[in-house]
Amino acid sequence: MKNRLWATLAAGLLLSGGALGEAGDARILAARDAVRNGERATLERLAAEQDGHVLDAYVRYWLLTNRLARPESPPSAELAEFLVNEAGSQLAERLRADWLRRLAKDGDWAGFAQIYPDLQAPDAELRCHARTARLMAGDRAVLAEVAAQWGELVDSPPACEPALRAAVELGLVGEDDVWWRVRRQVEGRTPSAARPTLTWLPSGLPAIGEFDQAVRSPAQYLDRLPPNFAVARAGRELALAALARLARDDARGAHVRLLRIQDRLEGGERAYAYAVLGWQAALGLRPEASDWFRAAGNVPMSAQQRAWRVRSALRALDWPGVRGAIEAMTAAERELPEWTYWLGRALAAERKRTEAESLYARIAGEPSFYGILAAEELGRPFAPPPPGDAATAEHVRQVEGDPGLRRALALFRLDMRTEGVREWNWALRGRDDGFAAAAARLALKNEIYDRAINTAERSGSNANFDLRYLTPYRSIIEPQVHNQGLDMSWVYGLMRQESRFVVPARSSVGAQGLMQVMPATGKWVAGKIGLRGYHPGRLGDPETNVLLGTSYMRLILEDLDNHPVLASAGYNAGPGRARRWRDDKPLEGAIYAETIPFDETRDYVRKVMANTVIYAAMLEKRPQSLKARLGTIAPRTLDGAVLSNERDPQ
Repeated sequence: MKNRLWATLAAGLLLSGGALGEAGDARILAARDAVRNGERATLERLAAEQDGHVLDAYVRYWLLTNRLARPESPPSAELAEFLVNEAGSQLAERLRADWLRRLAKDGDWAGFAQIYPDLQAPDAELRCHARTARLMAGDRAVLAEVAAQWGELVDSPPACEPALRAAVELGLVGEDDVWWRVRRQVEGRTPSAARPTLTWLPSGLPAIGEFDQAVRSPAQYLDRLPPNFAVARAGRELALAALARLARDDARGAHVRLLRIQDRLEGGERAYAYAVLGWQAALGLRPEASDWFRAAGNVPMSAQQRAWRVRSALRALDWPGVRGAIEAMTAAERELPEWTYWLGRALAAERKRTEAESLYARIAGEPSFYGILAAEELGRPFAPPPPGDAATAEHVRQVEGDPGLRRALALFRLDMRTEGVREWNWALRGRDDGFAAAAARLALKNEIYDRAINTAERSGSNANFDLRYLTPYRSIIEPQVHNQGLDMSWVYGLMRQESRFVVPARSSVGAQGLMQVMPATGKWVAGKIGLRGYHPGRLGDPETNVLLGTSYMRLILEDLDNHPVLASAGYNAGPGRARRWRDDKPLEGAIYAETIPFDETRDYVRKVMANTVIYAAMLEKRPQSLKARLGTIAPRTLDGAVLSNERDPQ
């Protein structure tokens, strides 16, 4: 019976184009499907029929996680046995985490405390549960730790609330700190996260209904403030919360309302309101941002507010303002490559060349956007380092015999990419550069291009560029590059960032394939180029995907001044946004890139342009200038139509 079952499954796989590279693959896939379909009996049977497959442990893992999800008590003995048998593996780590979540849900804090120490990489939720476990065991030292980390825990998951609340109740965290947390939560995307925090206030607790009104209808709330709203701190804080929410959509309207009430706010409260206004105006690329940040003075700001104070000064070409804003950052923030570079530029503008060059030297040589720019300031255009490989014959033997990598390859073969990536990354933990280089070559041999690239990046910042900047699918890409009149380096630089050359890649918003083409964009481009017989299913075909993606690149490029920085921003966030993000005056390309309001698009453009320069240096075999490619962004104009539906990467 079992043999007939496997034969039927194998035949189905072959007919559907699935991979059946080894005996037993069908059983693994059947178990995976049983998990997806909730077929408990089938999963139990398959787990009992181990056949020595490299992925046998997965079937057992799926069975145990299925049992953990049931209402009855967890099978502790079987769970512990699996952890012993699979000690050190990625599956043991995942099962331990799953078990810990179940124990936390059940309130079994003693059991949690026994198992938690062996977890190697706990996520934020489990770290929070661990604090609760210590608290339940009478360990009050954890509350002092929470108080010391208060500023870092503002975005903590709900699992942290017991320890946070206890720290407040015992007086280790004061009322000012609680209000600070409320403000930061209100500033975020989900102001409702502040509702539990409000209940921790020792005095002057505002009504939750009034808070909800302030954050949901901020303009109406501010326009209807009673004359005595400022008598108690809670009233003033709710007004500040409403101002913060209104500023997200209407910074000028929030400023008008602040002017009405600012005399009834305390000095620090008024400065906080101006910091929020400056931040939101800077995100909107409004000229008022710098003035509002100046009105905020030295009030404590969030990391986002400090960063946008620098960016608003950059847009204004206010180099003294850039320097002052960076110097007001934390020490850790000032060490980031972007602020190291821009502080150097600010010092250079003040003719302090020696100090500027000292800053450039800290990051020059790194194959990144600001590392390349810093090297250029020192007179060194980018040239790829000479070929080098830290892998030895011994590293190759280690990689070929590594159990984790063998499991990963089997998972990739069965098109179980998520599990394969997890196994692959886990196998590289703590490994040296030589092992990483050998693993990258193993990934390339198996045409797993994203793992080849990511793994090569672990093997040293200036090593294995042939692996880090691959040019696969060239027979498909090169003809389209020539047909569209595009720069090969830019196309590869963008594609590397979009998909890492994973054909079935699909984003959370629906973009697909090598060039991550959105279905609506694909339909629009197909109509523009006269592609017959197009339907969304064709986005999964590499040739069609590259045809549509490169055609879209050309259309955006032509619409956006033939400027690759604008076109890269447009490819990610939509050409209309890329156009609106320009200034009323000519703007240095690097400043445009740094002041893109969307975090994802800002990072994307910097990486695409750095990739482009590196690919150009490798393909053309000569040094390249990133500054020349960034160029100058022309002022915004009122004409020009949006090319297609825009996707919001935020």
